[in-house]
Amino acid sequence: MQLTMLPKHDRPREKLLIQGASRLTDAELLAIFLRTGIKGMNAIELADYLLVQSKSLHNLFNANLADFSAFKGLGEAKYVQLQAVLELSKRYIKEQCHRSNILDSPNAVNDYLTIQLRGLDHEVFMVLYLDNQNRLITDEILFRGTINAASVYPREVVKAALKHNAASIIFAHNHPSGLAEPSQADKLITQKLQKALALVDIAVLDHLIVAAEQCVSFAQRGLI
Repeated sequence: MQLTMLPKHDRPREKLLIQGASRLTDAELLAIFLRTGIKGMNAIELADYLLVQSKSLHNLFNANLADFSAFKGLGEAKYVQLQAVLELSKRYIKEQCHRSNILDSPNAVNDYLTIQLRGLDHEVFMVLYLDNQNRLITDEILFRGTINAASVYPREVVKAALKHNAASIIFAHNHPSGLAEPSQADKLITQKLQKALALVDIAVLDHLIVAAEQCVSFAQRGLI
């Protein structure tokens, strides 16, 4: 059935305008992005098909160009559009972190880190540098590879924090395995970094672990 044959309040664009984006299903939002369907499928049916075939939005959005283009109805043009949308989302959330006290908007921090780190097939260790009002100065990935006491160097973290004139810091790293639970190595390196940064009066506010479906906070667990 063509979308124009649906009642007006059931069409994704009209529904969004009336009820707001949060009331739309994943398929309806994806249908707006797709704009048109293909032969035998309207945009919503195509969106449903893509979600079933990819098994999740996560898999669809993190597919490389070759895998993305292998899905029916998708190609290079849609891939470019999607990457642009994802990058705008990252920049929007990052701008929120720059403008406001991060401790007042933990959800924005979680969203930003999740967008940045979820889906990577290798571990990275990211540092968020904050000013004395807990606003984001900048962030960077300092280390790549298995995150443990041997691969994360406190001296490098301290040097980078001083270079950015940070008053406090938030650490984050990902678990490609999909399990967000902190390991003993995660706890040990966090304690080691806390001690090193305390010597230069820089506070560690949190350490977040991002996995496939979860973001775990050391601060919320009482580990910091």
